[in-house]
Amino acid sequence: MNETNSRQEKFFGTYFDWDSVLRISRWADVVSWIVLTIYLLTWLFSVFLFIAQYSNGLFFDKGMTVLSAFGIFKPYFLEPLPGVIYFFILQGVSKALLIMLDVEDNSRRSARK
Repeated sequence: MNETNSRQEKFFGTYFDWDSVLRISRWADVVSWIVLTIYLLTWLFSVFLFIAQYSNGLFFDKGMTVLSAFGIFKPYFLEPLPGVIYFFILQGVSKALLIMLDVEDNSRRSARK
């Protein structure tokens, strides 16, 4: 347990640059939040627009039931789904990169002992 906080020397046996992998991981985190925010804002705008149109009678049909109104509203439930999927994929990529860096670092430490 005699680890130091000083910067370690570069080992030329690796195929990657530690700092660039960390930078890519951070960018994946940031981009995932941006994508999720854009999709959710677009979805909220669409829902508010639909509610305004529905309340003004644009989607009213003679004999319309609650189930047929749900059929009109159903696509709005699916609209933010791609953004959520992109968010989880980018978060997974970010965390996978960090896990691979930890595995590589732990492998090097155990090989040096």
